Amino acid sequence: MNTLIKYKNVDIYQKEQLILKNVNLEIGKGEFYYLIGKVGSGKSSLLKTMYAELPIENGEANIFEYNLIDIRNKDIPHLRRQIGIIFQDFQLLIDRTVKENLLFVLRATDWKDKDDMDKRIEEVLSEVGMSTKGYKMPHELSGGEQQRIVIARALLNKPKLILADEPTGNLDPQAGKDLVELLQKICHSDSGTTIIMATHNLGWLDSYPGKVLSIDNDTLTETE
Repeated sequence: MNTLIKYKNVDIYQKEQLILKNVNLEIGKGEFYYLIGKVGSGKSSLLKTMYAELPIENGEANIFEYNLIDIRNKDIPHLRRQIGIIFQDFQLLIDRTVKENLLFVLRATDWKDKDDMDKRIEEVLSEVGMSTKGYKMPHELSGGEQQRIVIARALLNKPKLILADEPTGNLDPQAGKDLVELLQKICHSDSGTTIIMATHNLGWLDSYPGKVLSIDNDTLTETE
């Protein structure tokens, strides 16, 4: 297995409260993982440690070429450029078009050439089936369409890893199904992007198999 993430004997805290204990985890390239557990069980906290939003103070924790225990502040933006993050609540800029939302991210991650930026935006919108929506404002799109734009945004920098935190939580069943199918397609494409999707909908596990990370009683376990 080509390992992207490896945690060994890691404890995860939120404001001095132990959330997850003795986490041992190895995530491979091109794999699709479901992250399941009750509300408040620590799913989001685990994901936040992976992009250095939540610090790790003990054990061993490595992602890509970075040691998360002693990662330097100046290295965190470089780490995050290799990770696409999909939130439940979209977090699109409501006063800008779809294309302007994507341009904002590219400029923030040091893209300079206008033609290169335009080409990359066309590529990601096509990949998520939204190639004709670049001129739309977020409020003109359905919830499912907005979430596809969020996925396009996550793909802009060709990430090694996508972290999706309850991405279907605000969608109707059909839009949710379409979204999971899209994430599966991205994972199994030539890019081999690893995807970790936190979800409460256990039905996805039967319809679209993947590896399962389960949190119960402060403990993380992995099953097929």
